[in-house]
Amino acid sequence: MAHMLDAAENASPVEAVEAVTRELGAALGARNVAFLIADLSGRALVRLAHVPFTDAGAGRRDGEELATVLPFDGGPAEQSLRTQTVRVMAQSDGWTVWAPVTDRGEAIGLLQMVLPNEPDARELAEIGRTAHVLAFVVIANRRHTDLFEWGQRTTPFTLSGEIQRRLLPGSFTCEASAFTLSGWLEPAASVGGDTFDYSLARDVLHFSVTDAMGHGVASALTATLGVGSLRNGRRRGVGLVEQAAAASADLAGHSAVPGSFVTAVLGRLDLRSGVCALLNAGHVPPMLVRDGDTQAVPLPGNFPLGMFAEADYQAGEITLRPGDRLVVVTDGVRERNAASLDLPTMLRSLAGLHPREAVRALADAVLKVSGPTLADDATLFIVDWHGGHSEDRHTSAGADQARASTALPD
Repeated sequence: MAHMLDAAENASPVEAVEAVTRELGAALGARNVAFLIADLSGRALVRLAHVPFTDAGAGRRDGEELATVLPFDGGPAEQSLRTQTVRVMAQSDGWTVWAPVTDRGEAIGLLQMVLPNEPDARELAEIGRTAHVLAFVVIANRRHTDLFEWGQRTTPFTLSGEIQRRLLPGSFTCEASAFTLSGWLEPAASVGGDTFDYSLARDVLHFSVTDAMGHGVASALTATLGVGSLRNGRRRGVGLVEQAAAASADLAGHSAVPGSFVTAVLGRLDLRSGVCALLNAGHVPPMLVRDGDTQAVPLPGNFPLGMFAEADYQAGEITLRPGDRLVVVTDGVRERNAASLDLPTMLRSLAGLHPREAVRALADAVLKVSGPTLADDATLFIVDWHGGHSEDRHTSAGADQARASTALPD
């Protein structure tokens, strides 16, 4: 491990992953080692390589950088990523191993290698640990280069999409002792201003889901103002009501488009007690999945943020029980053709999936009834409450196996 970390640090940011995989390949006598990064669509893996123009290779290019998209096909690579397990398969040129590259439940990609002989338990454990180290290498080095972000983008972003992307958290999934959360945003053809956000304090989880009015750059700018104000309030340590009031005043006073507003659900979950304060500002009501039943969470009604600068806001609360799932969506999940989707029934059917897989399955269902392109953004945010807030977790290579999905959604 020390040699691998030294190799990553001594290499340039664009070569750090290759430096680590070379070290591992040499140690195990591998015939081939590759890192496959998860595509931003959530429906493919992307193989990144540095290939001179004189070399053949079909894929998307940026100079000598080559990105080859490998769509999910239900095979061992997809199974490994989604279920967070190491997979081994005998093939004509040796034994292929796929190991998830994951940190705190965030599926960054896969480590793939071909070995001349079937790996034993010790070698598989080493591969799993290296894949976990590789997650940190990617996280640390992507701050300094666009290579990984470029590789993940199967389709180009518009300006509004670029702005919206910067408003989302750095990781869409987070596992902790007391909870597991995951968010997903399925963008419309013309970005609709949706965002989700979260931040973990020592004993509190803060989260929000917002939807700015309109589409395109104007909507993205309104979302920027709203999310920026909410983050500022959160970081100043004020409560949900104060955050909402400040964001409403900021939007009313500074929005480039007169009359712009943002609907939102703001949450503050006490990790010691399970008490979750919620504020609904003109948004789709959050839903609670409990004991096989799905119900909307009753909350005080409030105006959207920015609709009236001096509006008063009220929050409600719910006490979560171990096994509860809290779900927040935007109206893109309920509008037009998507309204035909029986969301409560589907949420019950996905109860056994990790939130990371559940949000993507829900997004796929929305696309199936409203796609292939959406008229409005569809955003989903799920928090599973386990209870037992502590510093201890039971993980293997960046994921809690007890929480991982054991089967793929149909």
